[in-house]
Amino acid sequence: MGKRPGKKRAAALLAAGVVTGGLVAGCGTSSGTTINVYYSPEDHFQTVVDNCNKAANGRYRIVYNKLQRGSDDQRIQMARRLAAGDTSMDVLGLDVTWVSEFAEAGWIDEWTGPDKAAASAGVLKGPLETATYQGKLFAAPKNTNVQLLWYDDRITPNPPKTWDEMMQMSQQLKKDRKPYSIVFTGAQYEGLVVIYNTLVESLGGHILSDDGKSVVMDAGAVQALELLKTVTSSGITDPSLTNQKEDDVRQTFQRGDAAFELNWPFVYASYAEEKPQDLSHFKWTVYPEAKAGTPSRSTIGGFDLAVSAYSQHKPEAYEAALCLRSAENQKYSAINDGVPPTIESVYHDNTPLDPAKPPSADNPSMAVKYPMRDTILDALKTAAVRPLTPAYQNASTVMSKILSPPSAIDPQSTAQKLRKQLDDALQSKGVIP
Repeated sequence: MGKRPGKKRAAALLAAGVVTGGLVAGCGTSSGTTINVYYSPEDHFQTVVDNCNKAANGRYRIVYNKLQRGSDDQRIQMARRLAAGDTSMDVLGLDVTWVSEFAEAGWIDEWTGPDKAAASAGVLKGPLETATYQGKLFAAPKNTNVQLLWYDDRITPNPPKTWDEMMQMSQQLKKDRKPYSIVFTGAQYEGLVVIYNTLVESLGGHILSDDGKSVVMDAGAVQALELLKTVTSSGITDPSLTNQKEDDVRQTFQRGDAAFELNWPFVYASYAEEKPQDLSHFKWTVYPEAKAGTPSRSTIGGFDLAVSAYSQHKPEAYEAALCLRSAENQKYSAINDGVPPTIESVYHDNTPLDPAKPPSADNPSMAVKYPMRDTILDALKTAAVRPLTPAYQNASTVMSKILSPPSAIDPQSTAQKLRKQLDDALQSKGVIP
């Protein structure tokens, strides 16, 4: 993992996890060290990078290498370069489903000592679990994500608490000739797997064993198939369900063509920008319960920051990663890009972005720009993670194919098909770039 920090630097690292944004001294003489960060497109992430470069005070310079927009393309680019031992990559922005895979391949280093302590401090359990493989921390959680139920209070003043209630309400709205559809990610891709995993976890089931090494597909997993089949074959989903991804779902609801939307928090910022006149009616609540009386376990998403095993500047890479996901920078990203923080204290932060100045439209607080924060925090405390296995990409491909279209599911035979093909997927030795 390279040279470890001394006590003085360790203290600085711990501080960076909380107050990095306050270290804004001007850059001094550059050391010539460049820390290359490979991360997905995020509108205001360059500002976060700029803040951390100021904090570095010339000791190194972070360069934001923006990856492709598609997650599969992001993974393939990094996997191929790492498989070739590329030493120009330092900090890697990994989707939460890739950490196990990259760790197993030996492409990212374990976080230990003061770096681990700083990366773990105050982090919510679920996001921290996504950065862990075989009991070891391999990344620093940057941002998390969790789906909520979104609705228009002019159509449904009282949102449903369960899937059964939601389906009943949808049927009644259809009879009343009002917007009635339940919209979610039903295309043949990871979004459909997320929906299924949420239902399985909410019903107390398991797709794989806890160690990710064997297929389980128990009674809860079969019940989830039954529920997915019911909701998609009852005439209450959008006609374009099998082609809809996250933004398609957002647009369908925003056009007024649906009553219930299951989606990530990014939809709020889009709604606020595109339909500000109706924003006061755009509401949210926790994900509906699959089993009445049992809190839902919505599947979390997000990104973790890992340090490449081939980086030639590891001490600086760890420090840069910690700055990029500090509490202050997570707050900035939540307010400006809508990505939920992984550090719990950020949700309780009522100060504006710049505490030295009064609150304003240009200096907002979490309460103003992120009003769903308490609901997100509640959802995160019962959230589920996707199966943690190096073969997750293979498993996800198998599941999305077998589950599509969900209206064609036959619970028992589909479960058996999943058992067989997931078992084959888990036999993959290493990764497939």
